[in-house]
Amino acid sequence: VQLQASGGGLAQAGGSLRLSCAASGRTFQITTLAWFRQAPGKERQFAAAIDWRSGSIFNADSTRGRFNMVRDKDTVYLDMNRLEPEDTAVYFCAADLHARREVSTERLYDYWGPGTLVTVSS
Repeated sequence: VQLQASGGGLAQAGGSLRLSCAASGRTFQITTLAWFRQAPGKERQFAAAIDWRSGSIFNADSTRGRFNMVRDKDTVYLDMNRLEPEDTAVYFCAADLHARREVSTERLYDYWGPGTLVTVSS
Protein backbone atom coordinates (compact mmCIF):
# COMPACT_ATOMS: atom_id res chain seq x y z
CA VAL A 1 0.00 0.00 0.00
CA GLN A 2 1.32 3.44 -0.93
CA LEU A 3 0.00 6.64 0.57
CA GLN A 4 0.40 10.17 -0.71
CA ALA A 5 -0.76 13.13 1.33
CA SER A 6 -1.36 16.57 -0.11
CA GLY A 7 -3.22 19.79 0.55
CA GLY A 8 -1.12 21.36 3.27
CA GLY A 9 -0.46 25.04 3.34
CA LEU A 10 -1.06 28.24 5.23
CA ALA A 11 -4.38 29.08 6.85
CA GLN A 12 -5.60 31.70 9.27
CA ALA A 13 -6.98 30.89 12.67
CA GLY A 14 -10.67 30.18 12.40
CA GLY A 15 -10.33 29.11 8.79
CA SER A 16 -10.52 25.75 7.06
CA LEU A 17 -8.23 23.50 5.10
CA ARG A 18 -8.67 20.13 3.39
CA LEU A 19 -5.97 17.49 3.25
CA SER A 20 -6.05 14.51 0.92
CA CYS A 21 -4.53 11.05 1.30
CA ALA A 22 -4.51 8.98 -1.87
CA ALA A 23 -3.99 5.27 -1.33
CA SER A 24 -2.80 2.87 -4.02
CA GLY A 25 -1.76 -0.74 -4.26
CA ARG A 26 -3.59 -3.35 -2.19
CA THR A 27 -6.11 -0.90 -0.80
CA PHE A 28 -8.69 -3.63 -0.30
CA GLN A 29 -6.61 -4.75 2.69
CA ILE A 30 -6.93 -1.42 4.49
CA THR A 31 -9.06 -1.52 7.63
CA THR A 32 -8.37 1.92 9.09
CA LEU A 33 -6.83 5.07 7.68
CA ALA A 34 -5.68 7.67 10.14
CA TRP A 35 -4.13 11.11 10.28
CA PHE A 36 -1.36 11.79 12.74
CA ARG A 37 0.37 15.11 13.23
CA GLN A 38 3.67 16.29 14.59
CA ALA A 39 4.04 19.83 15.84
CA PRO A 40 7.47 21.46 16.01
CA GLY A 41 9.45 20.03 18.90
CA LYS A 42 6.72 17.57 19.87
CA GLU A 43 5.99 13.90 19.39
CA ARG A 44 3.67 12.69 16.68
CA GLN A 45 0.06 12.49 17.87
CA PHE A 46 -3.16 10.93 16.65
CA ALA A 47 -5.61 13.37 15.05
CA ALA A 48 -8.42 11.33 13.49
CA ALA A 49 -9.18 8.03 11.78
CA ILE A 50 -11.80 6.48 9.54
CA ASP A 51 -12.94 2.88 9.34
CA TRP A 52 -12.28 1.97 5.73
CA ARG A 53 -15.45 -0.08 5.28
CA SER A 54 -18.04 1.53 7.53
CA GLY A 55 -16.87 5.14 7.29
CA SER A 56 -17.06 5.58 11.05
CA ILE A 57 -14.91 8.46 12.26
CA PHE A 58 -12.74 8.55 15.36
CA ASN A 59 -11.34 11.83 16.66
CA ALA A 60 -8.75 12.83 19.19
CA ASP A 61 -10.14 15.09 21.90
CA SER A 62 -8.26 18.01 20.38
CA THR A 63 -9.92 17.63 16.98
CA ARG A 64 -13.41 16.47 17.88
CA GLY A 65 -16.07 18.79 16.52
CA ARG A 66 -13.58 20.51 14.19
CA PHE A 67 -12.00 17.80 12.02
CA ASN A 68 -13.96 15.39 9.86
CA MET A 69 -12.93 12.65 7.46
CA VAL A 70 -14.55 11.52 4.24
CA ARG A 71 -13.60 8.60 2.04
CA ASP A 72 -14.13 8.67 -1.72
CA LYS A 73 -12.94 5.38 -3.21
CA ASP A 74 -9.23 5.20 -2.44
CA THR A 75 -8.83 8.81 -1.33
CA VAL A 76 -9.52 10.02 2.17
CA TYR A 77 -10.00 13.67 2.97
CA LEU A 78 -9.37 15.41 6.26
CA ASP A 79 -11.58 18.47 6.54
CA MET A 80 -10.14 20.79 9.16
CA ASN A 81 -12.41 23.59 10.38
CA ARG A 82 -12.09 26.32 13.00
CA LEU A 83 -8.34 25.97 12.78
CA GLU A 84 -6.20 27.04 15.70
CA PRO A 85 -2.50 27.96 15.78
CA GLU A 86 -2.05 24.76 17.84
CA ASP A 87 -3.04 22.78 14.74
CA THR A 88 0.24 23.80 13.09
CA ALA A 89 2.07 20.55 12.36
CA VAL A 90 3.24 18.15 9.73
CA TYR A 91 0.32 15.84 8.98
CA PHE A 92 0.84 12.19 8.06
CA CYS A 93 -1.68 9.66 6.83
CA ALA A 94 -1.26 6.04 7.83
CA ALA A 95 -2.98 2.77 6.95
CA ASP A 96 -3.67 -0.23 9.15
CA LEU A 97 -4.30 -3.60 7.54
CA HIS A 98 -5.50 -5.39 10.64
CA ALA A 99 -8.94 -5.52 12.19
CA ARG A 100 -8.73 -4.02 15.67
CA ARG A 101 -10.52 -1.57 17.88
CA GLU A 102 -7.52 0.57 18.73
CA VAL A 103 -7.01 3.35 16.18
CA SER A 104 -4.92 5.99 17.95
CA THR A 105 -1.67 4.09 18.54
CA GLU A 106 1.02 5.02 16.07
CA ARG A 107 2.98 1.77 16.16
CA LEU A 108 -0.04 -0.26 15.00
CA TYR A 109 -0.06 1.31 11.55
CA ASP A 110 1.59 -0.57 8.73
CA TYR A 111 2.05 2.05 6.04
CA TRP A 112 2.80 5.75 6.17
CA GLY A 113 2.81 8.49 3.62
CA PRO A 114 5.16 11.47 3.57
CA GLY A 115 3.94 14.38 5.60
CA THR A 116 2.34 17.60 4.50
CA LEU A 117 2.86 20.82 6.42
CA VAL A 118 -0.07 22.81 7.80
CA THR A 119 0.65 26.23 9.25
CA VAL A 120 -2.07 28.17 11.05
CA SER A 121 -1.41 31.83 11.70
CA SER A 122 -3.05 33.75 14.53
